[in-house]
Amino acid sequence: MIRAPMTGRILILAFSLCLGGWAGAQVDQLPPSDKGPAPSQEPPRYEPEREPGVSSSRDTKIDITPPKDDAKSHPNSSSAVVDAETEASSDVQELHPWDPHKAAKDVEVGDFYFRRKNYRASLDRYREALLYKPDDAVANFRMAESFEKLDEPDEAATHYQEYLKILPRGPLSASAEKALARLKAEKARTSNADQAPQ
Repeated sequence: MIRAPMTGRILILAFSLCLGGWAGAQVDQLPPSDKGPAPSQEPPRYEPEREPGVSSSRDTKIDITPPKDDAKSHPNSSSAVVDAETEASSDVQELHPWDPHKAAKDVEVGDFYFRRKNYRASLDRYREALLYKPDDAVANFRMAESFEKLDEPDEAATHYQEYLKILPRGPLSASAEKALARLKAEKARTSNADQAPQ
């Protein structure tokens, strides 16, 4: 019984000596840190001191000018380069992507403000909905209602007509037509009152 633990210790000691000798041989093969690479290692591939005049790919200029007969060959294509005059004369200030989900959320928030009788805030949200989805019939109808509540009948009539242009047989088309008739009658009444002698 005494021999078994002693034999295990001797084996572990012999194994650790062999492993230590192998690790020492590996350390001897490493180059010293103050010297260059060992003779068996190859030098780095790119050294600017040794290869003057060679540039990296970042310094390479790529010619992007069109071929000489490009405009003649492709008359309907436009150049991607925009000159300063065209850019200054453009009326596009900001580009909004078409996003019906954002438009629907804006209409929902606008409806919340409309129910709270905050017509200016609802109008802003309906306008934002039309930025993300320009032909949104519901946003146009709700804008018309908001303009009507703010006593701006001309703007209201414009948006009621826009709704009818988008959805002539839509679920709110009867309401839009009634509102247009009401606004037209109101406008005629106010113009007759202005023309009456005083």
